[in-house]
Amino acid sequence: MMRRFAYLLTGAVFGGGLVAFAYQGLPIGANSAIAAGSETYRQLNLFGDVFEKIRTDYVEKPDDAKLIESAISGMLSGLDPHSSYMDPKSFKDMQVQTKGEFGGLGIEVTQEEGFVKVVTPIDDTPASRAGLLAGDLIVEIDGDTVQGLTLNQAVDRMRGPVNSSVKLRISRKGTDSFEVSLTREVIKISSVKSRIENDIGYIRITQFTEKTFDGLKNAIEQTSKTVPADKLKGYVVDLRNDPGGLLDQAIAVSDAFLEKGEIVSTRGRNPDDAQRYVARSGDLTGGKPLIVIINGGSASASEIVAGALQDHKRATIIGTRSFGKGSVQTIIPLGPSGALRLTTARYYTPSGRSIQAKGIEPDIQVLQDVPDDIKGKDETKGEAALKGHLKNGENEQGGSSAYVPQDPKLDKQLNYAFDLLRGVKTGDASAAPKAQTPAN
Repeated sequence: MMRRFAYLLTGAVFGGGLVAFAYQGLPIGANSAIAAGSETYRQLNLFGDVFEKIRTDYVEKPDDAKLIESAISGMLSGLDPHSSYMDPKSFKDMQVQTKGEFGGLGIEVTQEEGFVKVVTPIDDTPASRAGLLAGDLIVEIDGDTVQGLTLNQAVDRMRGPVNSSVKLRISRKGTDSFEVSLTREVIKISSVKSRIENDIGYIRITQFTEKTFDGLKNAIEQTSKTVPADKLKGYVVDLRNDPGGLLDQAIAVSDAFLEKGEIVSTRGRNPDDAQRYVARSGDLTGGKPLIVIINGGSASASEIVAGALQDHKRATIIGTRSFGKGSVQTIIPLGPSGALRLTTARYYTPSGRSIQAKGIEPDIQVLQDVPDDIKGKDETKGEAALKGHLKNGENEQGGSSAYVPQDPKLDKQLNYAFDLLRGVKTGDASAAPKAQTPAN
């Protein structure tokens, strides 16, 4: 029996960990997608006629398997930006990536106007060390244009043996295109990084992989062992530029800070398929104050966490508006033929909000001081700007700044979070709501 895997996604993945998935255990009927109407059969006959005409009359003998794969890819790409076909190799690569260790450049990408667009480079990888930024367009790979390639084909061209090199031509707004040479590495994804800032526990989640909750739990335990409970001011959870990942890990991370209540619900086309996920008793921090930082690169699973903690007033959310990716993808294996990545549901925060193409608005907006040389290049367009995205009524919102200074001393959002936890009087963050004491 084939089974389905559910996960959350901002785009295709290259060197990213948001492809982790979990068994849903839902059987799918082999013929459930075929309608009984005569119009549907007429269209299928049209497809068969075109396919046969290509096979018999095209100037060169085509590869039948590639024709079918191209037809499937076109059918899925016409649905929304996150549905796609994975050939057997791509599916295998995805399964490897879910383990948090794989070969690559360390960059998460999507496709825009025929080019490959950088969603975010992953910390401490060839892509981040080369200075690639969110919003960069990859226009050439080893001297060949990416136009005309599917996203999976472009990603496959960028993959290769560890220690081999690849040249990328980058188009960045406001500058001439330039070329970078990257050496492929084994990308080891440590999705949780933490440190202690005197009396505050700082936890950064880079993406939601199979090991994220375990990493979070260990970080909290180490902090509580190092800092006496009466001295610990609270925790800062940094979700900036976190592209998302595994749905059950987003639920587990949210649950770590909640005692009760709904975390998230998912709703598909069939009302009977709706699912509601509820927190179990037990806050791992003992109710310590909590601040969550988000920005324009925070998407999908990271938005689930921010939305749940915001709705329950468990955390104060600061930063800038998130990406706005509010849909769930299901991986449907096709045996030896690869798999489908299909958008099957929207997700909703505990208060019933759909953040699709709107994002999470922070409780306190804090803008970074962006260097002059990258001003205007630091903003993501967000889900609302993706061609074919799922609509969400009126007032859809674009993205926001995804810039994070490498020097923590210059990180205005992070320092604001620390000051807020310590009760230090803060200046005007922006034209945002007035600062308030973090919720318990």
